[in-house]
Formats: sequence, C-alpha cells, structure tokens
Amino acid sequence: EKVSMTVIGTNSVTQAIKSHKFDIAGVVNTQWDDVKNATDTNFIGKVPLSYNYLGFKVGKWDKKSGKNVENKNSKMDNPSLRKAMAYAMNVDAVAKRYYHGLAFRVNTLIPEQFGDYTDKSIKGYPYNLKKANELLDKAGYKKKGEYRVQPNGKKLVINLAVRNNSTTAEPVWRNYIQQWKKVGLDVKFVGGRPMEFNNWVQAVQSDDPRIDVFEGGWSLSSEPSPNDLYNEAAPYNFARFVSPKQTKLLADIDSEKAFNPTYRANAFKKWQKWMYDEAYVVPTTNQYSITAVNKKVTGWSLKPSANTWFTAGFVK
Repeated sequence: EKVSMTVIGTNSVTQAIKSHKFDIAGVVNTQWDDVKNATDTNFIGKVPLSYNYLGFKVGKWDKKSGKNVENKNSKMDNPSLRKAMAYAMNVDAVAKRYYHGLAFRVNTLIPEQFGDYTDKSIKGYPYNLKKANELLDKAGYKKKGEYRVQPNGKKLVINLAVRNNSTTAEPVWRNYIQQWKKVGLDVKFVGGRPMEFNNWVQAVQSDDPRIDVFEGGWSLSSEPSPNDLYNEAAPYNFARFVSPKQTKLLADIDSEKAFNPTYRANAFKKWQKWMYDEAYVVPTTNQYSITAVNKKVTGWSLKPSANTWFTAGFVK
C-alpha cells in the first residue's frame, strides 16, 4: 500500500539489516563481514557504472570564457610524476584489506560494462615501486635527503584532497601516503586530514589553490561518452587539463561517423589510450553494490530495466 524511506547513519546499517528493520537496505561494504550471515535475507549484488579516480590539478576554470585553462607550469603538469604516483599505489592490497574483496582495481575510464567501447588491452598502473622510481629519476625529480625535489631544484610537497566519506577513508589514504613516501614523494592531506564531503566539493570545484591532487568518483549514465566530464568546456573536468589532441579524440567519439559502431569503438579506444599515456586522471577502483532484501520480498531486481531510482553527480 505504501513505501516508506528512511536515511540512517552508516554505523546503524548492519544492525538494521539483521533486525529486519527494513525490507530493502543498502549494505555498507566495509561492514560486509558483520552482515553477510544475516538470517532470512537475500543479498543481491551488481557492479555499478562508476569508478573512483585520482585527479591532478593542472589549471583553473575560467568563468568568463566558460572553459578550462591549463597551466603548463603547474606543479602536477608532468606525466612522469602523475604516472609515478599511480604506480606507487597498492590498490589491490587496499581493496582486499579494507573492502573485504568487494572492491577491485580498474584500468581505464570506460568501464567494462560498455563492452566493445572498453579497451581491455590497457593494463592500468599496477603496484610497481621500481617503475615509479625509474619514472621520477628519468624526469629529474632527484632525491635530496628523504624526499625528492622538483626538476628546477625547488622543494616538492604534494597536497592531497580526500573525501571523508567512510570510516576507512583516512587509513586507506594514509596508507597511500606511506607508499608515495617509499618513492620519495612528500604527500600531505589538505587541512591535515580527509575533508568533510561538502567542503571537498567546494574546494575541488573552485580550484582551491591548496590542492595539487584529489581523489573522487563518478557515477555514469548509460551513454558512455566522456565529453561531459573531460572536454575543454566541461565544468566537471576538475583536473582542468586541455589538449587539442583530446578535443579531436572526443569529437570523434560523438561525430556523425560514430553512428558506425566499429568507428565509435575505435574512437573510444584511441581516447582511452591517450588518457592512459597522459594520466591527468587515473582510475583506481570500483566496488560491488550490494542490497539486502528481506526474504519475504519477491521480484526485487537490480537490472537497469527495473531501475526506479535516479542518481547523479558525486559518488558518496
């Protein structure tokens, strides 16, 4: 006769599921081991159309022109530095330890659910401290004591903005900071700790000058074109990178020629390869979305065709 919806704190979710307070409830993945044996409950999982990422600030949003403007002299505008940071992240170990195996590393910005549009040949940046050190050495980031300096000899401190969106946010990113230290990179939280979500949004959107690197996440629509997130005129291009080459690659994806599925698939793969080589935005993880369903409820489905909800914007 009716549907009642309630928002509760994440710390209350597991007990609510076990006590059958709700017929349908979203599982907090970090609590999976505590909830997975709940009685009279079915658990339905899916891989959502989303990904988490590490972004590198290399410019600003110009309100007057309505475009992103890249600063070629910015601290993070060096692909070797960006790739080194990606290779130094032990993403697989983090997914296993902190997310009970429900999270997994992703290699490209076009999720595998998009089939032929995904470039499966891209291997991403698996944990490789040797490769990270080689990239930094070759690019001129020399060690001076415990940490490296910039190629111009100036001190290098990388300021990281992280969302405080879970109980694991701080330990996960303190782990990554320790990994970066192993290759001589001095990375610090903006403000000394992960940021409250709304503060993070404001700081990242406004190109807060304190931010050099930020982590984030996107939920995607069923249309895989990345134009709305990464083109020159995209406000959501929070890294603020601009390239004539990328502009052409994105235009090809949505061109008239792309009505041919084979042409469009190849266009997607060319863009993914360019993004992999430039590493302005590095995909990190995705994770299963699990819903707890009381066994007395039948016919509940997570298929796209059964979707009755609309979500957009940031992954919280």
